[in-house]
Amino acid sequence: MTSASPVDKNKGQVFELKACRYLQQQGLTLLQRNYHSRLGEIDLIMKDANTLVFIEVRYRRSNRFGSGAESVNYRKQTRLIATAAHYLQNQQGSATQAARFDVISIGPQQGLKPGADEILWIKDAFQA
Repeated sequence: MTSASPVDKNKGQVFELKACRYLQQQGLTLLQRNYHSRLGEIDLIMKDANTLVFIEVRYRRSNRFGSGAESVNYRKQTRLIATAAHYLQNQQGSATQAARFDVISIGPQQGLKPGADEILWIKDAFQA
């Protein structure tokens, strides 16, 4: 597996921050950004009322090959689930809390001015 270039990582951080701000405006509370384990990474971990929310942020500059949400395939979902389980096992009191997996897809929206991005929030995008 190849690692992302510094430019790609920086761009990813910009869109993760954009997604985080959007979700905070929707009432979610940030708990952690970029949670890492040997199993993978979760972009954002937030709280929505009494539910822990594990969020994958995907950006696409073009929908030519599908949206960002469509790129969260079975393999990626499996990694996210395993990493979330690791988080739950290592955070006091989290193991009994309700949890869900959301996807934030950021990409171009037809009809908007050039350079404008649409944020699509898919709640409960897949199940563990």
